[in-house]
Amino acid sequence: MKRIIATVEIWKEGGMFTSYCHELDIASCGHTPDEAKKNLEEVIEIQIEETGKLGTLEMFLAEAGYIPEDGVLRTDKKLMGFEELSLPIGIL
Repeated sequence: MKRIIATVEIWKEGGMFTSYCHELDIASCGHTPDEAKKNLEEVIEIQIEETGKLGTLEMFLAEAGYIPEDGVLRTDKKLMGFEELSLPIGIL
């Protein structure tokens, strides 16, 4: 079985946590960070399974920049970090 390497970003919105995978442009949520991550993993698995059934999995992964490398699907997209910006907006 091949494996796919993906990045998970998690943030809090109100009382919920949102999880997001930039490489695949897929999001999910949960009541805790762990639940949000688990739910994202499930959504990614479903997306891969369903695109596989439709015969579009290779296209989906190629569009996301994934290439097979020693039984692992990797992309050259790398999360380099997060920074908070403070910008003047002058309209308030």
